[in-house]
Amino acid sequence: MDARGIEALLRAVRAGELSVADATRRLKASPPFADLGFATVDHHRVLRQGHPEIVFAPGKRPDQAAAIAREILDRAGRVLVTRVDGAQARAILDLIPEAEHQTTARTVAVMESDAERAPGVAIVSAGTADQRVAEEVRVTCRFLGFEPDWLVDVGVAGIHRLLDRQEVLHRARVVVVVAGMEGALASVVGGLVGVPVVAVPTSVGYGTGLGGLAALLSMLNSCASNVCCVNIDNGVGAGVVASLIRRNEPGSFFR
Repeated sequence: MDARGIEALLRAVRAGELSVADATRRLKASPPFADLGFATVDHHRVLRQGHPEIVFAPGKRPDQAAAIAREILDRAGRVLVTRVDGAQARAILDLIPEAEHQTTARTVAVMESDAERAPGVAIVSAGTADQRVAEEVRVTCRFLGFEPDWLVDVGVAGIHRLLDRQEVLHRARVVVVVAGMEGALASVVGGLVGVPVVAVPTSVGYGTGLGGLAALLSMLNSCASNVCCVNIDNGVGAGVVASLIRRNEPGSFFR
């Protein structure tokens, strides 16, 4: 049972439509976790963080990934599985035919069908090679209730491409910047906006990029004080952080 379900239960008790004993029984029937033998699924994450547990697929057998996804979907009504390979995706889709497999983002998801997604998040990716991580950010934001704007292939090697689209940046309440190579785009965007910038270094780059380490260090050392940073290729973490910032902001955040 999620927060909305508990609120509905409490309203029913207050209105006299449900007894305290019946409400207690319903709450007891909704345990905080489920033991699947190979996984302990955290069903109370939605109460603590506002969204169900997001499943990280690597290291799990296809049948395990599918069973975990089914368990979360049955209780939460939505599920997101990330970094799936082909066998895991097929197993999940066999068990959950209504799920959507996003091959670029490497995700399988069932989202709330009637969700009205809020604006206010912008994703800026430096190059087409960064798209798989940027897509992971986008899917995560949509799963969490936001419909992000997206600027693709606007890296600093052709800065005029970004400067021509500044209206997208200025209407955002939080910006996610996805960039490999030297990762300079995060500082540039940070200097253009007065909102939080979540920087995502990617493993895109030549040898001395060290698999994204150069971009990570550049973003950590940004001179733009509104830039924070997640780990290399961590699109899910960036999407979650951006969505939490957007969800919890005051009415005039940073403006």
